[in-house]
Amino acid sequence: MLFAILLPGISMIFRGHVFKGIVCGVLHLTVIGWIPAAIWAVASYREDLAEQRHQETLRILTQQGRR
Repeated sequence: MLFAILLPGISMIFRGHVFKGIVCGVLHLTVIGWIPAAIWAVASYREDLAEQRHQETLRILTQQGRR
């Protein structure tokens, strides 16, 4: 998460959000835009973690339903 705060655009690109990463990187280039870009990157990171948890839960529930 520290990476998302320090380099928000690059952290988004590494997580597969290329277009969002480019827009966030452009926003990051301005001094005023760095704070919103960092908040956006952290929120995106947290959203990706929540999606992973959701997918894992669905996988487990699907496996239990087959029994």
